[in-house]
Amino acid sequence: MPDQPTAPPTVLPTAQPWSHRGHSVHAVVAAPEQPQGPAVLLVHGFGASTDHWRYNIPALAASHEVHAVDLLGFGRSAKPVGLPYGGTLWRDQLMAYVAERIGRPTVLVGNSLGGFAALAAGAALGERAAGVVLLNAAGPFSDEQAPPRGWGAITRQTIGAALLRSPVLQRLLFENLRRPATIRRTLNQVYLDRTNVDDALVEAIRRPSLDPGAFGVFRTVFDIPRGQPLDELFAELGCPLLLLWGIRDPWINAPGRRAAFQRHAPAGTTEVVLEAGHCPHDEVPAQVNAALLQWLAGLNPPAAEPDPQAVPRPADDPLPAAASDRTAA
Repeated sequence: MPDQPTAPPTVLPTAQPWSHRGHSVHAVVAAPEQPQGPAVLLVHGFGASTDHWRYNIPALAASHEVHAVDLLGFGRSAKPVGLPYGGTLWRDQLMAYVAERIGRPTVLVGNSLGGFAALAAGAALGERAAGVVLLNAAGPFSDEQAPPRGWGAITRQTIGAALLRSPVLQRLLFENLRRPATIRRTLNQVYLDRTNVDDALVEAIRRPSLDPGAFGVFRTVFDIPRGQPLDELFAELGCPLLLLWGIRDPWINAPGRRAAFQRHAPAGTTEVVLEAGHCPHDEVPAQVNAALLQWLAGLNPPAAEPDPQAVPRPADDPLPAAASDRTAA
């Protein structure tokens, strides 16, 4: 049965504009009167915006202070020409937002490209990062950055890169990709359950592509550096990590990518596997919200009441071996 959106929100998000490096940034905030635990910062994927968290913000904001931002170059944020779009810019944007607008430990939650940015920011924030949640995150591992081997592979990559850098071809691709029919067709490819592929979602992706700077941002995609490898970021991460997988994602070979994440993710990482595609937070929001809230609750568990019947453990009695923290649902 299709996973339906959550009930009508009791806490509505409000727009609270911000700026980074002198450029306007669209941000929304929602919170109850007495927020629990750390703040939560939601980061969208490529071509999306804060609108993609439409079914998550109300559910999370019932108990937590929730923020969502449009990365520079996307959504309602500025799209200035000449800005060095890429992981470094977006990492720094998220770090600055946490410092300037939130001001306390924050869990960063990111989908796809936003997952890479959230992980990079979480690794760099140190103690100001209360946790990182990745939903089908983008980004390479070190062993995926090796140059192609053999003349055939080198030729294919060189010719393909040259074609994609053609301004004429880029413009044709851009005009086609922002057509409503193309947007809907693409979404239908990456949503296993298409219930939530509606007019509102299509328009939320199309509308920013009409901004004057949108094509300039699109062109930079072909030149964006790959960024720091995921395995290096995992090694630098000092906070809890939750991996939420839409395991039927056709874009990233989710089962294979999950295996790579399992090899490199820090000890104690938690996993939740869902029957969904590339955007599980919008496709199966009720399941994602439940998993997120359960994990968030575990970050600051309430102190246990002392058991009057408990037998004190001798000081020299070793603790039992801990069970693995890595789980899959």
